[in-house]
Amino acid sequence: MNSNDRSIVGLVMMAHAMVHTYELSIPVLVPIWLAEFEVIDLFFVQLPVNAATVGGLVAIGYGLFGIGALPSGVLVDRVDSRPLITACLVGMGVSFVLLALSPTALVVGLALAVWGVAASVYHPSGLSLISRGVEERGSAFAYHGMAGNAGIAVGPLVTILLLVALDWRLVAGLLAVPAAVAAAFAVRIDIDERAAVATDGGRDATDDADGESDGDDRSETSVDSLADFLTTSKTLFASAFAVVFAVTFFSGLYYRGVLTFLPELLRDVEALAPVVFGGRTFEPGDYLYVALLMVGVGGQYVGGKLTDRGRPEFGLAAGYGALGVIALLFVPATEFGLAALLPIAALLGFFLFFVQPFYQASVAEYSPPEARGLSYGFTYLGVFGVGALGALLAGTMLTYFSPGELFVVLGALGFGGAALGGYLVIRDPAVPGS
Repeated sequence: MNSNDRSIVGLVMMAHAMVHTYELSIPVLVPIWLAEFEVIDLFFVQLPVNAATVGGLVAIGYGLFGIGALPSGVLVDRVDSRPLITACLVGMGVSFVLLALSPTALVVGLALAVWGVAASVYHPSGLSLISRGVEERGSAFAYHGMAGNAGIAVGPLVTILLLVALDWRLVAGLLAVPAAVAAAFAVRIDIDERAAVATDGGRDATDDADGESDGDDRSETSVDSLADFLTTSKTLFASAFAVVFAVTFFSGLYYRGVLTFLPELLRDVEALAPVVFGGRTFEPGDYLYVALLMVGVGGQYVGGKLTDRGRPEFGLAAGYGALGVIALLFVPATEFGLAALLPIAALLGFFLFFVQPFYQASVAEYSPPEARGLSYGFTYLGVFGVGALGALLAGTMLTYFSPGELFVVLGALGFGGAALGGYLVIRDPAVPGS
């Protein structure tokens, strides 16, 4: 890699790790909020703090994380990526400072909403920056994914370790520091965002009359107006892309539904009773949650490798089918002790992330190249936007029903995703984007 490539990769790796650090540290704080607060004061009505209401607060933040990806994807074609990534980092840091200062559950919800809006900017901006600025894109995407995986696994672990010795508000404040440091780096770094475009040799709308390009391809976006957006969207959803989009619903609902309250659920497992050591209390369930996420890194790697070896539809069918079975076995496994729980938890983590490369690859297969950016915008809208309702679903189920019934619903979501994957397997694979 040249110096520009390395600078861009360093920036996006830091930002990507930050986004997923905060995303998956939030469930670690959920049990604390359930114990810390009694009511959510909405001025005109007071709601009790329980799994359903806290799930609603979390769903707002996660929902904005997904919903914002669609307009961010359009915005990044008109504004440089670096200021957007910087704004994302600053916004996430501010959200956790607000969280640290929150006196009420309502302010916690406001802080999560600020985080969701800020974080939603990252994926369209970061991926666009790599595609336009880095010449060795394959390596850059690999490092980018590794950084995200590091945030997924290490971020919650750091949060848990800090909570052993410090108050949760102080921990939230400390978590804002890395975002501030990354934002300062983003402001000072010297990069050429269009370096790879300029060396591609392709003409775009900014080409001079003599055929030389200045490397700015913003005008090449296929969505220049509301009419373009509606027309392109109609074309996408008139094809099998609509099925892939539906798969993202099942994926997001399952993902949020199982992870948001998992630390809380594991604390109630008899085999994971609290351990007192050196005068401090440790929750083994929290560490199992982190271990599950670490196994997920391996699942994502294996899934990514397999997408290069065959049609991704087979991975969708198999992966979501496995998640359906795992959901039905999870609660019974908690009753049979660690010998049953540990392998089921490992399989849950593996397949939860194993399916992600397959639906990402399916988007590329089932969308035309000129609408690829918009297609991924809809993908993140489905996974993170609609999927955020999984947090509300899980909280409601745990408040009014039982963990066993929640996992039956999650199993149904897994089998629903598998059915859609199976439909794509048997249909004609010749699609506009293939």
